[in-house]
Amino acid sequence: MKSSKQRKKINLKNLPGLLLPLLLGAACGVLMGMFLESGEDQSLFEIIFSLFGLFVGMYAAIAVQMIIHEAGHLVFGLISGYTFSSFRIFSMMFMKKDGRIIRKKLSIAGTGGQCLMAPPDLQNGKMPVALFNLGGSIMNLIASAVFFLLALALKNAAFFSSLFNIFALVGVMLALTNGIPMRMGTVDNDGYNAFSLSKNPAAIRAFWVQLKVSDEQAKGVRLKNMPEEWFYLPTDEEMKNSIIAVMGVFYENRLMDDGRFAEAASLISHLLSIDSGIAGLHKGLLLCDQAYIALIQSNGETVPEVIHAPAQKKLMKAMKNFPSVIRTEYAFSLLHEKNAEKAQKIRDRFEKIAETYPYASDIGSEMELIEKAEACASRIKE
Repeated sequence: MKSSKQRKKINLKNLPGLLLPLLLGAACGVLMGMFLESGEDQSLFEIIFSLFGLFVGMYAAIAVQMIIHEAGHLVFGLISGYTFSSFRIFSMMFMKKDGRIIRKKLSIAGTGGQCLMAPPDLQNGKMPVALFNLGGSIMNLIASAVFFLLALALKNAAFFSSLFNIFALVGVMLALTNGIPMRMGTVDNDGYNAFSLSKNPAAIRAFWVQLKVSDEQAKGVRLKNMPEEWFYLPTDEEMKNSIIAVMGVFYENRLMDDGRFAEAASLISHLLSIDSGIAGLHKGLLLCDQAYIALIQSNGETVPEVIHAPAQKKLMKAMKNFPSVIRTEYAFSLLHEKNAEKAQKIRDRFEKIAETYPYASDIGSEMELIEKAEACASRIKE
């Protein structure tokens, strides 16, 4: 159990992520105030309409700068020798499959977008990582400089000058919140990843494997069918590094995909008991796996209490359209609550989401786990 001093230290690490959005809001408020004092001869209706436009413009700026951010990862990734795999903004995802670009849907809590690329081959255990990870922040800063120049050029047009200043400020905010190393809610930001990779060959190898796994999943390959040498269990000391810690999660995911539930359950208990760099999102998904295994092994009689914890409920709600979360909810309703009607509705939702979900390999794996829960329910009835 963490002491209050340790919790305070962790909170201070995340302080920039909390303060920067507040500073952005304050700065945008100041710009709107300056617009009101610009001296333009406007009616009350025109002033209200203009302020509304600036307010809407702030949200438009967030969307535009997010696209620019992910485009930065893409551009600098290509420069570094990576190849395109997928590009996501909010829940809209474009991915490369069979030589063409298709559109799918995916939402991940704590992220507004993501650009995934297949990495170049390792050369003596090394590959370029800094530009790819920090490319988004670099592109935000470049775009912000352009928007600031536009704001200066249009200083006599108060509305448009204020609007472009807002676009610039949002870009700076995104650059800082992604470039300054820190954990953003349930995931690590780009700066944190770049810092974790610096001068750490084991982390670079782990990062390479993660990108290769994502690329293979996009091609429809399941974890259990990928090269075995990609998957290894790091030592407890290595697990303190957030990049390497993902390999521990992947190892457990592969055990689940291979139906080795006893090994997976034992590993989950261990991973959750040690001091590690596992991101909150991955911990929540590990808990989903733990609950599912407990349900099928006990015929629905046993469910880990932590699955009912407020933090876990919050994460599962945020990730409600994620296949492993739906599968766990289905098993809980079918085996523990013994509510076949509710379970069927959850299964229907799974099948609907499967139509637009980007990774067919995940859907195949999760459908097998759903069918295993159904087989367990059938045995209970007998």
